[in-house]
Amino acid sequence: MNADAYDRGFARLSRHAVAPLLARSRSARRLLDVGCGSGVVTEAALALGSEVTAVDADPAMVELTARRFPGAAVRRATLPELPFDDGEFDAVAGNFVINHVPDTAASLRELRRVLRPGGTLALSWWAAGEMTATAVLSDAMEAAGLASGPPRPFAADAGPERFAALLAAAGFADAEVESVRWRHRVDLDAWWTEVVGAGGARFGTIGRQPAAVAGLVRAHYERLAAPYARDGFPVRAHIAHARRP
Repeated sequence: MNADAYDRGFARLSRHAVAPLLARSRSARRLLDVGCGSGVVTEAALALGSEVTAVDADPAMVELTARRFPGAAVRRATLPELPFDDGEFDAVAGNFVINHVPDTAASLRELRRVLRPGGTLALSWWAAGEMTATAVLSDAMEAAGLASGPPRPFAADAGPERFAALLAAAGFADAEVESVRWRHRVDLDAWWTEVVGAGGARFGTIGRQPAAVAGLVRAHYERLAAPYARDGFPVRAHIAHARRP
């Protein structure tokens, strides 16, 4: 993945969720930023005074975050297996990473393992059907006859009640899921360039198409995105908080 393009595109979108994500871990001494991406949570947690360890599956993200935030310990790691001791962290925060893991339940158990008793967990993910900022790209691909890929395994776990039940089954207590809404105001041309340029599994395929196909997808995108040019894309995300007993 192109980490710089991701940072200019998706990271700017996901930054809106950082404050509510960290609301219950502001006093954490040792915090794990799991799925750190380009470091929006790492940056905020360092500013709060936490000792931050950040991990990501993508080596380009690891390199970018390590370069930007030398005060954090940054390494490559992938859920559901983390290279840390039991109870190593006071808090774990994952901003839009749990929706990418292959096994939600196993990943939650692993996050519980690395938390100390009394430690807090905070995870965010996109509300199904309400992430307009990327839905317009998916719809544009479909309108052009280009498959946007199969649904992720997380789709079955994305409902707040289902996710809260998974947290309880993984051994967490006091699980709560809240929703946050915002408008993602962005230049439509820039959004196209950065999301496609990031080269991820979902939209990177657009950039690998023949020019005529990519042009058709872009034409549909411009048509579908036009109603959001002034006020921005409406976005909703879920944020789960829980505690290890």
